[in-house]
Amino acid sequence: MSRVALDARGLVKAFKSGRSKIEVLKQVDFQANHGELSLVMGPSGSGKSTLMACMSGLLRPDAGQVSALGQDLWKLSESRIDRFRLDHCGFVFQGFNLFPALTAQQQVEVVLKYQGVSRSQTRERASRALAEVGLKPRIRQRPSELSGGEKQRVAIARCLAKSPQLIFADEPTSALDGENGQIVMKLLHRAAKEHGAAVICVTHDVRLEVYADRVIHLEDGQILESAHAGPSGGAPALTEAT
Repeated sequence: MSRVALDARGLVKAFKSGRSKIEVLKQVDFQANHGELSLVMGPSGSGKSTLMACMSGLLRPDAGQVSALGQDLWKLSESRIDRFRLDHCGFVFQGFNLFPALTAQQQVEVVLKYQGVSRSQTRERASRALAEVGLKPRIRQRPSELSGGEKQRVAIARCLAKSPQLIFADEPTSALDGENGQIVMKLLHRAAKEHGAAVICVTHDVRLEVYADRVIHLEDGQILESAHAGPSGGAPALTEAT
């Protein structure tokens, strides 16, 4: 049985809109396991991204508890939460979040430098991560010289180089065509299966369900359905050609 990596209980989050409050999360419980890819699905405005932000230490919930890798996340100081994200979490966003002036190799190296990794180890780990996502020939290219799919693969390499135990992906395929979207999901699937990470992916694309171990449907700030999708070892393989 997979070990629990993240356990969220009773999450509540509301935002002010004029004089009223809009409750975006309503007593949400969520659990993610090492070695599994959990897909959080729902329409726009359902609370998917807010849920992910609350579970990853990016947004403080109004109520509830998040146990991440055995730590009560929201009882930590802000500086310790920042350090927890740096050391244990990887993020993949819709907009890539790459530095325009840096090469693919430098994009990956910079986060390792923040972690205090030695220069030689930084170079080696960055090169290995970029090779894993199929970008070894493109390591000296800057974002303006890369396609959308390649940019997202750089973002995934930056994430994998840290060997994170928790990976949060917010609409990682929405800016990509179908083929590149599949490549990205195969890489996230591999991060769970081969690296043992707990991968939590927010999306509205039902085509991605084939890659999931578990599918959670969120609507109006509440989980309507949570089901195991069965062994996701049947997801399409990532080959050298991709």
